[in-house]
Amino acid sequence: MARSPRSQRPSRPPGRRPASPPDARRLPGPRLTGLGSGLFCGAVMLALGLLTEALFGASQTVYGVLFLPVCVLTALWVRDGDLLIAPVVLPIAFAVGMVPVADEGGGSTLDRLMGMVTGLATQAGWLYGGTLAAGALVLVRRVRRVRVINRRVKQNRPRATA
Repeated sequence: MARSPRSQRPSRPPGRRPASPPDARRLPGPRLTGLGSGLFCGAVMLALGLLTEALFGASQTVYGVLFLPVCVLTALWVRDGDLLIAPVVLPIAFAVGMVPVADEGGGSTLDRLMGMVTGLATQAGWLYGGTLAAGALVLVRRVRRVRVINRRVKQNRPRATA
């Protein structure tokens, strides 16, 4: 009778559990570079702008509400080295996604531009709120990262003998 591959593994000493993975406390998720976070925000906000125009008749309030989760996700998914990029790319992505939502008026380029300016002015609360939320998350992540780095430096520093 053949033994299963599981029974052929060496047994570990009793009372010891296998070590948990080092990133067990960190939430899984993509890690975006600075450019990747800009592309992610811009593409998602453009898609949400088109979706808002198609489903809700270009409601700028719905667009503003949908902007908030994108801000939070971008702040959580950006790499530690590119943390300060997240609050910068969010207003740009908001403006990119505002293009389909902006009032067209007569449909000319100047009408679209005027709709963009009006939309950015009237929806500034959503823009500032989302950027502020992302900025706060980024600052918290940055402070935690600096504390971890400082703790590692203190642990690795040779102790002076007297």
